[in-house]
Amino acid sequence: MSSHTTATDRFLEMHRAGAPLLIPNPWDVGSAKVLAQIGFSALATTSSGFAATLGRPDGSVTRDEALDHATAITAATGLPVSADLENGFADDPAQVAETVRRAAALGLAGCSIEDFTGEDDNPIYDPALAAERIRAAAETGRGHLRIVLTARAENYLHGRPDLADTITRLQSYQEAGADVLYAPGLRDLGDIRSVVTSVDLPVNVLLLPGGPTVTELAESGVRRISVGGTFFYAALGALADAGRELLHYGTSEFFGAAATGRAAAAAAFRG
Repeated sequence: MSSHTTATDRFLEMHRAGAPLLIPNPWDVGSAKVLAQIGFSALATTSSGFAATLGRPDGSVTRDEALDHATAITAATGLPVSADLENGFADDPAQVAETVRRAAALGLAGCSIEDFTGEDDNPIYDPALAAERIRAAAETGRGHLRIVLTARAENYLHGRPDLADTITRLQSYQEAGADVLYAPGLRDLGDIRSVVTSVDLPVNVLLLPGGPTVTELAESGVRRISVGGTFFYAALGALADAGRELLHYGTSEFFGAAATGRAAAAAAFRG
């Protein structure tokens, strides 16, 4: 068994019932190092956060850029990293499989593939094609270069709050060979419990304002919790607030938050 396969197995073992893996989403090497120094045991990239660092909207990053970004975060921290690979940067199952193959070859512990087409008028792939795409990705991810595959059902992020369809899709992705299942946008604890009890694989939930707490999600059987681009936008919000304070009021209350950030950087960037 290769060291990479062992590492991906360890990553999958972190998805424990009753003690979900809290996996934050850094947007660059610096934020990844800070989160690693704080004590997180694994990281996941965020397509929206990374794109925003380039001054672009979500969905505008290329496959090469996403893979290079995730590889840099892995190299900077040594932690297991799951790459947000959007829809695999392709419609065709074979090309989705190629994206996953490249991710595994680069040493990433995991990756996610979503069923969002990228189109406004037809945002979600047909169920059969969606499952075929996950099957192709899973066959690649269970090959010589193992990678933990998270299959995402995107209904709730794209105006289709259909729990029954979401569960059916996640069940089909389980059957297709996914390792982890994820339906971002679920907020009702009852709906989340329904998802957890309808599948046999670890379920990831996106933490949302006004939604269930980490404790409630753990009690419901959720085994991984992520934050998406929220940490990036929290940092960007602090920047905007500091800029407005200086520009409009000429005061410097932002130095308090800056001191906290400076101390975090000093602790994380040693050597």
